[in-house]
Amino acid sequence: MTAALRQYDPPSLGKRLGNAHAMTRVLMLEVIDHACRRFPSLGQSARTARLMRLIDAEAWTDAALALIGIELPLWQVRRIAYDEGEWHCALSRERELPDWLDAAVEGCHSDLAIALLSAFVEVQALEVESSRPSVPSVRQTLDPLYVPAACENFG
Repeated sequence: MTAALRQYDPPSLGKRLGNAHAMTRVLMLEVIDHACRRFPSLGQSARTARLMRLIDAEAWTDAALALIGIELPLWQVRRIAYDEGEWHCALSRERELPDWLDAAVEGCHSDLAIALLSAFVEVQALEVESSRPSVPSVRQTLDPLYVPAACENFG
């Protein structure tokens, strides 16, 4: 099944990440399966092989950072902070801007890898929303009684 045809439900995946106590292989593979569009199409490149080695070694933070590098090449980690038992991670497209001008996407969790992946899932949800057209397309069904009429005034 191609990535374009898979059902992607960011709130559900974000909720699953938020409810997790610690990162697991199953959870990481679920994020890859449901939130990644580039990873399946890259095949077995050096970057995907490195990510799979990190997952096998259970190096969750490094795996999350590698996944962000593969899937979101225009985004960078802006901030990682630990405050009152939670990790706060922010991803940004314009890291050099001041905080008040930047539209960073944040994720937080007591586990650093899950906090990074929470921000990653939020960015992926934004990317899906921004790729949709601004005007919804509606399939026209022609009324059998509809007859087009020319109403131009050339006078």
